[in-house]
Amino acid sequence: MNTANVLTMIRILLVPVFILFFYLNIPNNMIYALAVFILASITDWLDGMIARRYEMITDFGRFMDPIADKLLVLAGVVMLMSFNRIHPVIAIVLIGREFIMSGFRLVAATKGVVMGAGILGKIKTITQFVAVSILLVADLLPNPARLCGDIFLYISVVFSIWSCVDYIVKNRNVLNLKNI
Repeated sequence: MNTANVLTMIRILLVPVFILFFYLNIPNNMIYALAVFILASITDWLDGMIARRYEMITDFGRFMDPIADKLLVLAGVVMLMSFNRIHPVIAIVLIGREFIMSGFRLVAATKGVVMGAGILGKIKTITQFVAVSILLVADLLPNPARLCGDIFLYISVVFSIWSCVDYIVKNRNVLNLKNI
């Protein structure tokens, strides 16, 4: 397992630690949750940079990196929803998009095709990371911070839908959808 893939696995292992801080009854638990979330988010950037720079791109990385991102972001979305910081409809849209994309990638994999993330999906992930980060500590920040978190969340919803549609249209041959 190369360095980039180890970082992806570390991101996955940080998800339960992130969730734990939501439930710990300690002062500043959300700040600790934010720190873990940011650390895990940095591993996403770092593993991609290392994989490209040192030519460590593997099928494992193409497959597991998006899963690690989904686990981290969706853990944040679900936890924030459970604390009434994200509306359930937004959570359903974001989670639904990830199910659609995972199913699409699964069909592609059964045909021997491993597909990486496109630029729209990367923008979606970045805006989700920013939105979750801000919303984690919005109660500790001035009122405009919550608004910024909400704006990034709505931007991430737009990019979630747009990137899903774009990805499927561009790769429709995987599903034999000739007329989309």
